[in-house]
Amino acid sequence: MKIAFVEPGRPRSGTIVVGVLEDRKLTPTAAALDKETGGALKRAIAASRFTGRKDDMLGVLAPPHLAVGRVLLVGLGKAVSLDEAAMQTLGGAIVGQLNSVGESEAAVALDRLDGMKPKPADAAANLAFGARLRAYRFDKYRTKEKPEQKPTLRSLAVMTRDAAAARRAFAPLEEVAKGVFFTRDLVSEPANIIYPETLAAAARQLTRVGVQVEVLDERQMKRLGMGALLGVGQGSAKPPRLVVMQWKGGAKGRAAQPVAFIGKGVTFDTGGISIKPADGMWDMKWDMGGAGVVIGLMRALAGRKAKVNAVGVIGLVENMPSGMAQRPGDIVTSMSGQTIEVLNTDAEGRLVLADALWYCQDRFKPKFMVDLATLTGAIIIALGSEHAGLFSNNDELASRLAAAGAAVGEKLWRLPLADAYDRMMDSDAADIKNISGGRDASSITAAQFLQRFVNNVPWAHLDIAGTTWSKKDAATVPKGATAFGVRLLDRLVAEHYER
Repeated sequence: MKIAFVEPGRPRSGTIVVGVLEDRKLTPTAAALDKETGGALKRAIAASRFTGRKDDMLGVLAPPHLAVGRVLLVGLGKAVSLDEAAMQTLGGAIVGQLNSVGESEAAVALDRLDGMKPKPADAAANLAFGARLRAYRFDKYRTKEKPEQKPTLRSLAVMTRDAAAARRAFAPLEEVAKGVFFTRDLVSEPANIIYPETLAAAARQLTRVGVQVEVLDERQMKRLGMGALLGVGQGSAKPPRLVVMQWKGGAKGRAAQPVAFIGKGVTFDTGGISIKPADGMWDMKWDMGGAGVVIGLMRALAGRKAKVNAVGVIGLVENMPSGMAQRPGDIVTSMSGQTIEVLNTDAEGRLVLADALWYCQDRFKPKFMVDLATLTGAIIIALGSEHAGLFSNNDELASRLAAAGAAVGEKLWRLPLADAYDRMMDSDAADIKNISGGRDASSITAAQFLQRFVNNVPWAHLDIAGTTWSKKDAATVPKGATAFGVRLLDRLVAEHYER
C-alpha cells in the first residue's frame, strides 16, 4: 500500500475520510463537506447509531455531484484524547474498514483540533504509521484466495497543511515499521523454513543496514562452556547457534557502554522428552518470538540511525526428542559455572537464556539487559493477551519499560521477585533446578531462575507468551504474529538512551 502526504483538497476518486467528534460534532472538513452535500452527512448520522465515539465508523455513499464514491465518517471521541497512540489506532482502523468494503484508494482529511496533543505533522505521521502497521500481510504460502480475502486498498493519502513536515516525521516511523514487519515475517514462518541456521542467516541480513553480526556455532559455544543452551539443542538434527548483533550509533570510547537485548529463539519446541500434547503444538513455531523481536528491534534502530550503542544476543535452538536428547534429571553446567538440574525438558527457554544472558553481561558490560521470551504458559493464565509480564531487579528500568509500553499500546504488568520465590528453585542435586516442582507462581520462579544469570546488571525480563501471536485482528496488528516488543523497546531507547 502506497502512503502519501498531500495538502488539503478534494480527492477526485475513491473515498474521502473525515472525522466526527463525540456527540456528533463535525470537524471543519466534515462540516464543509456536509454543506456541499446539502446536509447529507448530518442526515446519515441522524439515521444511524453513529455518535462520534472512538471506534465508530459510518460509510456514506457520496451524492452524484461529488467526485469521490464514498465518504467515511470516523469517530474521534474527545479531541484531548487524541495522542500519538490514538492516531495510530485510527490509521489502522481506517485501513481495516476500507479493505472490508473493497476500496482501492482513499484520502484522509486531518484537521487541526483544539486540544489535540500531537502537532499536525506528528498526528499525520502517526496516523500513517498505524495504517502501515495494519496493512501487513503474511501470505507467501497462499496459492488460492477468495476475492474477499485479499486486501484492496492500494493507496492512502493523508491530507495535512504541512505535508513536508509530516513526511519528515514519518520517515523514522517507517523504519520502525520495517523492523516490525521483519519480526512478523520471521515469527510467521513454519519451523521447516526457520530453524537455528536459517534464523541466524536472516539476522545476517541486518549487515545491509549497518548492523555488525556474528554467528557462533556449536564448537565455539562448547569452548565458552554454554552447557545449558547446548543441552536443549542436543536432541535435534538442526545444530544450535548464538547470534550477536551490534549497532554502533552512539558514543565511542569509554562512554560507549551499550544497551542490550536478549531473545529466546527456540525455533520449534516439542517439549523434548517431556513432550507436549499434540493439540496446539503447531503453535510452537513461534517459540522463537523473543529472538524475532530482538532482530526486528535491531533493524529498527539501525534503519532510523538511532544515536545509541545497542547489542542484541539471541540463542537459537530446536527442542526435539531423540536418542540424543536431554533427559529429565540430567545436570548441565552453564557458562556462568552454575550447575542446573533439568527436571523438565519443556522448561527449556530459561536454559537458553541463562547462557545468553551471562555471555552478554560478561562480554559487553551493558547499561542494562532486557530479555524477551515466550517463556511460560502461566503468564497467559495470569494476564491473557492484554499484557506481557514484566519482572525486573531495577525500579527505574521497570518504570521506563512500563511507560514506553503504555505509550505504544504494548502494555506490561509488573510481577514480583523475592527471595522466597528464589529458594523454590534450589536443587538438592545441583546449584539450581529448572522448575520449582509445583505449579505455584511458575512465571515468577522462571524469572527468578533467569535472575541468577544477570550478575547484578540492571535487568528486566518480558514474558511475551500471551502477546506474541494474535488470534484476531486489532487496529494496528492483523491476526497472526504481532512483533510485540519492537515498538516498545524502540520507544524506550528513543526516550531515555539516545545521546
